Amino acid sequence: MSEPLNILILGCGYTGQRVARHFLARGARVVATTRHPQRLSDLGAKIIDASTLAQHVCPELLVVHSIPPDGPTDLLAPLQGNARRIVYISSTAVYGPASVVNEDTPVDDSTEKARARLDAEREITDGPWSSLILRPAAIYGPGRGVQESIQRGEHSLSNRFVSRIHVDDLAAHVQAALLSDVTGAYPVADEEPCTSREIAEFCAQLLNIPVTGSGHEQADRMPRFANNRRVDGSAIRKLLGITLQYPSYRVGVPAALGLAVHADGRPT
Repeated sequence: MSEPLNILILGCGYTGQRVARHFLARGARVVATTRHPQRLSDLGAKIIDASTLAQHVCPELLVVHSIPPDGPTDLLAPLQGNARRIVYISSTAVYGPASVVNEDTPVDDSTEKARARLDAEREITDGPWSSLILRPAAIYGPGRGVQESIQRGEHSLSNRFVSRIHVDDLAAHVQAALLSDVTGAYPVADEEPCTSREIAEFCAQLLNIPVTGSGHEQADRMPRFANNRRVDGSAIRKLLGITLQYPSYRVGVPAALGLAVHADGRPT
C-alpha cells in the first residue's frame, strides 16, 4: 500500500481551501498556513503558523505556494531538501500592459508590483525542486466577483477586456499541476474574455438589478479595472489535461449565485 501524499499549502485561502479538500478526500496529509485560522476550523487539515513552518516539513512534500510577495518571508528555506514539487500561484500582472496574453507573451517588470511577483517566481524556479508557475486571470466564484460587487454598486461599464478563471477550475489546475512534471510559467484563464460592460450587464440581468452610471464612474477609477487584457490559458490546460467546468462567465457566474441557466447563459 502506497504512503499518503504530503501536501503543504502556503496561504490556504479562497483557492487553497478547495485544493486542500480535494487532497484530504484522497487521504493525503495536508498542512496549511493561513492568516485566518478560524475560517479553516472545519477543514480537516493541520493548520500552522507560517513562523513555525520548519517544525512541520517532511521529505517529498508537494507544495502549493499562494502567498503574495508582501506576505511572510523566508518560507522557502525550510523546504530545502524536503519539497519535491512547488506550484506557485502568481498573477497576470507580470505581463504589464500586454492586451493579448498567452504562453509566449514576455513578462514586463516595469512596475513595482510586477517586479515583486517576478522576484518571487524566480526564487521558486531557482530552487532544488520541480516547479510550475501558474499566472491566473481574475479569480471569481461563490462570494467573489462582479456578481457580488455589482450588488454594492461597484462595477465598470468600460469596454476594456478582462479575463477570468472560476476558482474551482483554478483549483483543478493546481491539483493537476502538483502531480505532474510540467515546468515553466503559464497564464490561466477560461475560454471567454469579455468587456467589463458585458459582464456587468450580464450579472445585472441575472440579479434583476439596474446597472447604474454612478457605479461605473466610481469603479473605473479603481486600479483593478485598469487592465485591458485577453488571456489565453489553453496551453497549460492541454499540458495538464484540464477540461474546464466553467469555460465562460456565462455558466460560472450563475453557478456562483446558485442559479440554473440555459447553455447560452439565459436564466431558466
